[in-house]
Amino acid sequence: MYQIQYVEEAMQPRERLELNGPEVLSNQELLAIILRTGSQKCPVLSLANDIISQLDSIADLRDLSLQELQSIKGIGRVKSLEIKAMLEIARRINQVEYRKKEQILSSEKLARQMMLELGDKKQEHLVTLYLDTQNRIIEKKTIFIGSVRRSVAEPREILHYACKTMATSMIVIHNHPSGSTHPSESDLDFTEKIKRSCDDLGIVFLDHIIVGRFGYYSFREETDVL
Repeated sequence: MYQIQYVEEAMQPRERLELNGPEVLSNQELLAIILRTGSQKCPVLSLANDIISQLDSIADLRDLSLQELQSIKGIGRVKSLEIKAMLEIARRINQVEYRKKEQILSSEKLARQMMLELGDKKQEHLVTLYLDTQNRIIEKKTIFIGSVRRSVAEPREILHYACKTMATSMIVIHNHPSGSTHPSESDLDFTEKIKRSCDDLGIVFLDHIIVGRFGYYSFREETDVL
């Protein structure tokens, strides 16, 4: 009697995942599983390696457009769509995990999360978190997405949902597509206007956070406006 021993290096990514779990697989192996097949001249592991070798880090994969993905030899329309779908599912999972009865205790922690969500957006997005008495999220609402003709949200839009959700406090977050998080004069005026409106309604305006891809600005941390 003898036993067949599997050499781990010779195993295919799917077999390694099934045997050892996804944590032990390399980025190339995980991507190869998603791609499923290569081509006659380029096996799927080689194709995955070619893709990742063109990136500074695996995180840069999310920045590639469908056209950029399809420009890589071996990646056609279907594979590029599958990769984009996988990245969007991962983003939504992270977002849902964060929102599961998350208690907002730190401007920095919230800002870091919103940097991931809004930091690379090409348009200005304004999001408001409506909170209960224990600083738990009641609702997270995208109030506004910037356009050519309009670039500022009105306080009445923000406060409408505060009243509707019976929130006791709220936090406003918006991104600067330029990447700079330094507040403009209009950002300051907007913050002061929201603060006055919240005071009139008995709602605590906890913070206004500006995020970019690599940093953030908190009015509560940096100013005495709030």
